[in-house]
Amino acid sequence: MKWITRKDVKVDRVACPWLIRRFVDPKAEFLFASESELLDAAKRENAIPFDAPKLSEIKLNHRAESCTFEAIIEDYRIDAPGLPRLALIVRAADVRGQENIAAEGIGLRAIAQGMALLRLSDQERVAKGSLIYDALLEYCCRME
Repeated sequence: MKWITRKDVKVDRVACPWLIRRFVDPKAEFLFASESELLDAAKRENAIPFDAPKLSEIKLNHRAESCTFEAIIEDYRIDAPGLPRLALIVRAADVRGQENIAAEGIGLRAIAQGMALLRLSDQERVAKGSLIYDALLEYCCRME
């Protein structure tokens, strides 16, 4: 299945593809488009859009204080050890004003910003981010 989100991925838009491939759709293909083109591209590519908070038509999105990572966990009823704690870390890194819910979030935000500064493509950020999220999940499981 195809999934699509906004270009220039950082925290949530790297975490969500990892989550989707690991728990929802192991063969997922990810596409990236400008926010203004996202809905048209989703329709044209028959792709599931996610993480575009300015577009209310998109179901898998930030919800109140929660980030899209948490929306995917909720909608797909993903129940895995360590995942609730990891979701808080992702939210702390991604959502301004939520930094205090998980101390590890500031480090994850710095890593995401560093990947952007390296000028990696969105596909490269998602691929390289996979190991980071595997490691964070293992950390979270050990902290329970």
